[in-house]
Amino acid sequence: MFSHFINKFGTTLYVQIWENRIRVVDIDSNNVFDEQPLLQFNSLKNGKMDVVAFGNQTYADAVNPFSHPRALLADFFIAELLLKQIMQKLSGKKFTISAPVVIVHPMEKTEGGLTMIEIRALREMALGAGARDVAIYQGKNTLAVSEIVFKDIAQQEIMAAAASSPM
Repeated sequence: MFSHFINKFGTTLYVQIWENRIRVVDIDSNNVFDEQPLLQFNSLKNGKMDVVAFGNQTYADAVNPFSHPRALLADFFIAELLLKQIMQKLSGKKFTISAPVVIVHPMEKTEGGLTMIEIRALREMALGAGARDVAIYQGKNTLAVSEIVFKDIAQQEIMAAAASSPM
């Protein structure tokens, strides 16, 4: 019962990814991050990365984790860190009881559908960035923010996976 109570206070994020753009909408607050998917960081001696800037605030040596000729996700760790920074920016300094649920919508490089490896990588990226749950949406059309229901998108994903799975 307590987890049901906490989940009522969690937000839903709709993440659209292109090679040269990332758009994240907080469905509840209608806050939007719509910038270049770039991350500027310094590597620390302990192997961790210190984020200097992200999005349009970066400069010459920024990394784009979604720039690859064959696949949308080129650098998993940088993509995860970038999404985490965006999620923190959208939440601001407000106190949140629960991590958000995230709908990831790859907007390009999806010809023939996503492979199970790509789906898992996108899911793990969002979970690593701080999502409580993730659904991957593979439709061609942008979802209407006012009509997004996470549970319905997650169910569509499960049904699509079952239909494409060899028995």
